[in-house]
Amino acid sequence: VPGGGTTLAHLAPQLEEWANANLKNEELIGAMIVSRALAAPLKRIAENAGQNGAVIAERVKEKEFNVGFNAATNEFVDMFAAGIVDPAKVTRSATQNAASIAGMVLTT
Repeated sequence: VPGGGTTLAHLAPQLEEWANANLKNEELIGAMIVSRALAAPLKRIAENAGQNGAVIAERVKEKEFNVGFNAATNEFVDMFAAGIVDPAKVTRSATQNAASIAGMVLTT
């Protein structure tokens, strides 16, 4: 999948859309928190490159799925063509583990 936090940032608006259509009250709030958290890795990468992370994340969300931010060149690029990729299983596992840890923190 596109790396550098691009995949997670692209999934955030889709999660928000699904949550607004299917969830209510506390569940909706929780989904919105997760949606916001999905963009955090991309924001941090952009900030570490001297850019405004929130602006970069919003611009990436507006672009095609494979387009992301190359922090080395400060450009928006096709992440596959640039060789900036993450294994899908690693991205999924990291997201699941983060959710599991957050759940444990909230219930203890």
